[in-house]
Amino acid sequence: MRNKSILITGGAGFIGSNFIALYLENHPNDSIVNLDKLTYAGNLANLTESTSHPRYTFVKGDICDEELLNQIFDKYHITDCIHFAAESHVDTAIREPDPFMATNIQGTYRLLKTCFAKWGRESLNRFHHISTDEVFGSLEPGDKPFTESSPYRPNNPYSASKASAAMLVRSFNRTYGLNTVITHCSNNYGPKQHSEKLIPMIIRRALSIQEIPIYGDGKQIRDWLFVRDHCEAIDVAFHRGKSGEEYNIGGRNEIENGKLAEMICDMLDVFCPLPIQTGKIRHYRDLITHVNDRPGHDRRYAIDPSKLEREFGFRPRTSLKDGLRQTIQWVANESLKSIDSEEHAG
Repeated sequence: MRNKSILITGGAGFIGSNFIALYLENHPNDSIVNLDKLTYAGNLANLTESTSHPRYTFVKGDICDEELLNQIFDKYHITDCIHFAAESHVDTAIREPDPFMATNIQGTYRLLKTCFAKWGRESLNRFHHISTDEVFGSLEPGDKPFTESSPYRPNNPYSASKASAAMLVRSFNRTYGLNTVITHCSNNYGPKQHSEKLIPMIIRRALSIQEIPIYGDGKQIRDWLFVRDHCEAIDVAFHRGKSGEEYNIGGRNEIENGKLAEMICDMLDVFCPLPIQTGKIRHYRDLITHVNDRPGHDRRYAIDPSKLEREFGFRPRTSLKDGLRQTIQWVANESLKSIDSEEHAG
């Protein structure tokens, strides 16, 4: 088997940084070049276990910079690309969609163009695109989960940009013969996730004794996938997936947002009891506050991961309870570090 020199885009982000650590551990003969623009969602602190690794290189830059991409491919003899880089926060996409169109669509096109120019048709070199279940749109509570053959029906600028990117990947496979794989994941959670996302937001606000905002009636349903399980599934699909195929990666953990918030609060009551109780705030649940729903809020996401399970025997290993326990511990530790650094700065 040939040694790989893999370009990872967006590797300083939540999923990318977790994947790099796992990949370096599992594949001792391969090298990784991490290209990240280091926007607000990218953090080099996410890569502490990888930074000093002899087979890891970091390059700061933009995937839309075609000249830089060519330099990286030539200098590091890139054999494969796993494309995580994306603008991903739906609320931000609603307020300011332009960066989503630039990074998620134009950036993906620049990468595909460079890969095809360097590798050509029907090569062993692989382009693996990390997509999302949001490209399929919304389901009602009784509907069957989305499969890989479900049509794309995105409902907000973020999911529309990701759907566009996936269609570009498909087109480069069908038209030019580029060796591609697309994976669609359900909602990720776990250590290193940015505080704007739902689960770390709930934990951080609870630990700070602040109101926990939940959109609308809180009955939006999501399937939750622990990040380590997602990274292991990506590894499987990257190495064993068939060129031109798409694979769904789900956690089989569907739960309403409101019930998820209550579950986290109940766990915090056990792990980190409220330091001060008042008349209104006796438990962390009392901090939950329902706010106006956001525009175009999808009611339910659910994907059927049985194709990946059937073809490669992959199944997530982390229960929602165990994953939340690990996430709570990580967020709590990061919060303590932040408090300590502020005290030393003072």
